[in-house]
Amino acid sequence: MRTLLAALLALIVFGGRAHADQFPSHPITIVVPFAAGGPSDAMARILGDRMKTTLGQAILIENVTGAGGSIGVGRVVHATPDGYTVSFGHLGTHVANGAVYKLPYDLVTDLEPVVLLPSNPMIIVSTNAVPAKSLPELIAWLKNRPQPATAGTAGAGSGSHIAGLYFENTAGIKLQYVPYRGTAPALNDLVAGQIEVMVDQTANSITQVRAGAIRAYAVTGDKRVESAPEIPTTDEAGLPAFHMTLWSGLWVPKGTPQDIVTKLNAAAIDAMNDSEVRKKLENLGLQMPPTDQLTPDALGAWQRSEIAKWWPMIKAADLKLE
Repeated sequence: MRTLLAALLALIVFGGRAHADQFPSHPITIVVPFAAGGPSDAMARILGDRMKTTLGQAILIENVTGAGGSIGVGRVVHATPDGYTVSFGHLGTHVANGAVYKLPYDLVTDLEPVVLLPSNPMIIVSTNAVPAKSLPELIAWLKNRPQPATAGTAGAGSGSHIAGLYFENTAGIKLQYVPYRGTAPALNDLVAGQIEVMVDQTANSITQVRAGAIRAYAVTGDKRVESAPEIPTTDEAGLPAFHMTLWSGLWVPKGTPQDIVTKLNAAAIDAMNDSEVRKKLENLGLQMPPTDQLTPDALGAWQRSEIAKWWPMIKAADLKLE
């Protein structure tokens, strides 16, 4: 009996090690919890297209929308922990959603962090029909309206929603939130004049800003975006207390072998170090993460610190799910 148990244990240990050594043997799916065409989708596709070179397998992007991204994250939480199903997410999906929704999973204990990805400041934008030409004029216009202006979001607890709440609290205004399955469809409605304002990811809005289809007032970072240096920061535009950067990352299901996590981490870092990839990402207004913050442990520590920072404000806002 002891011999049989020892043999079974060896099979499990060495079989798992061989599985990790062979990884990947077929395509990997990155689950993006928002609509195709949005900023998260764009970043995942740019990185995935380069990661396949390092990993030697195709990277498939699956858009699983709904509930502020929590459905897509849940899809990964309940996947087999073998490295073939990866969660792409950000401040909204992997921090804020835990304070907004009654999730059937834990954002920290049910996922393994892989790597911190590029981040981008938010940008305050409006439809061209809004009369304000500067941030102080926009705030005055928002305050003097008989009804709150309509503001697009990617759902309750999304980055755009959190940024909107932060804008309300900082500027002393009120907004009427209109939820979408992602900021890509929200941006389409902003261009069409169906909604009035957004506090959006710079990566999502910058092309329409450059085209003159919408108006930009300020970015929420501590410095101007290199790809759009004409847009002032909130400090420069008159709202110095409003700073927010939407960071992104990759996670896999809890229990994924460490060797596989290491391979995924290395592939993502290779992608971010590629000059063509960096050019594409930086052209979207994205900022590369510090090199000393690219380990799985660093992402895990950052996620926990962001939960401690944002959950109290989100819970105090008593968000109503749309």
